[in-house]
Amino acid sequence: MADVKVIKTAAETVLAQEFASARARLAGGPEIAEKRAAAFDVFAREGLPHRRVEDWKYTDLRALMREAKPLAGPPDAAAIARAKTAGAVLGDVETRRLVFVDGAFVPELSDLAALEKGLSVGSLADALAANDPVLTAHLGKLAPASDVAVALNTALMGDGAVIRVAAGAALERPLHLVFVAGDRPAASFLRSLAVVEQGARVMLIESHEGPAAVDYQVNAALEMFVGDEAHVDHVKIISEGSDALHVSTLAAAIGARARFNAFTFTIGGAVVRDQLFIKFDGEDTVAGIRGATLLKGKQHADTTLVASHIARGCQSREMFKSVLDDEAHGVFQGRIIVRPGAQQTDAKMMTRALLLSDRAEADNKPELEIFADDVQCGHGATAGAIDRDLKFYLMARGIPAAEAEALLIQAFLGEAVEGIEHAGVREALMDQVAAWLRVRA
Repeated sequence: MADVKVIKTAAETVLAQEFASARARLAGGPEIAEKRAAAFDVFAREGLPHRRVEDWKYTDLRALMREAKPLAGPPDAAAIARAKTAGAVLGDVETRRLVFVDGAFVPELSDLAALEKGLSVGSLADALAANDPVLTAHLGKLAPASDVAVALNTALMGDGAVIRVAAGAALERPLHLVFVAGDRPAASFLRSLAVVEQGARVMLIESHEGPAAVDYQVNAALEMFVGDEAHVDHVKIISEGSDALHVSTLAAAIGARARFNAFTFTIGGAVVRDQLFIKFDGEDTVAGIRGATLLKGKQHADTTLVASHIARGCQSREMFKSVLDDEAHGVFQGRIIVRPGAQQTDAKMMTRALLLSDRAEADNKPELEIFADDVQCGHGATAGAIDRDLKFYLMARGIPAAEAEALLIQAFLGEAVEGIEHAGVREALMDQVAAWLRVRA
């Protein structure tokens, strides 16, 4: 029988070369090096995901990622200077900033003074170099090792944030992780870890941004451990440059009687894939998982969610809204899994797409997998144009057509945005929606 030779794409070949040349200098002791090697073996075996991989059916990364960029080097003075104004998407919301430029932590731009009692923050690169025991206990325990994007992140992870919030601590200000790409076509592999102990409360914001017309690449992952009775809000803002490729993963395990809210706001990037893997490990937890996406031109954005209900009595609400103009392509894949024993689960998922152009495309794929019998679960999906009757109603009251459309779009997205508990962050994101609509007009 003839041997079958697997043909590697140019991007896959470069990624293999980058790992081979970088592995000796990547931070971490023997145990981390072993994790990196095992993760890269997953990528070497599977290659970049493509449309024949069900979870990547609508985002053929093998086709969309024509080339792989070299690993980003340390940021220069000019890049650091430009990053001083990064994170402006939040307006005047007061936060504690941790700034990363080209994938490297920049202490001089970060707010590290007078940390609240019970809060510990640091750099993943430093933690890897010091063999921090928190990494041994938590790193790689949640992110699905079989996912190729996660595997690449594990193999090539350079820097990111390590956050610990002690039991009972309540942070006064949101923590804001500011990830900024420089002006070079390079690749950054960001890995962050957050451990929120029992009864603690924290709001964690990630923002990802970079220059227009630079085809840089970002692969970011955050593993989050939420203790019993904790209250965690997580907001991710993806406003990458117009030519950027962004792949990010949130993997979270939620304890008992906790409150967990996650919100993803996607407004930038040429190709975006945002993955969420949420596990309800403890009983009687309440969660809201939401998102809003605004795309134009030929932007492509894919939100893929897996919510696994393992413990009984948990409630989750998933709502994702997208607004698509020109030839934009929006994808939502959501799966609620109710494991055996997760009785009295209450889970509902809805995704809606608003098409502003005949050339825009929306693919919505909500799913349920239920292995328990005492549950309330449901899902729904819609896609369509602006309601002409509602638009006419507003215009009949003297509102110009463009303004009437803008009001309807803001109301459409506002249903998802209003799930953010922090009023300042809600207003800042709605300001971004208004700015997007002004540019469109």
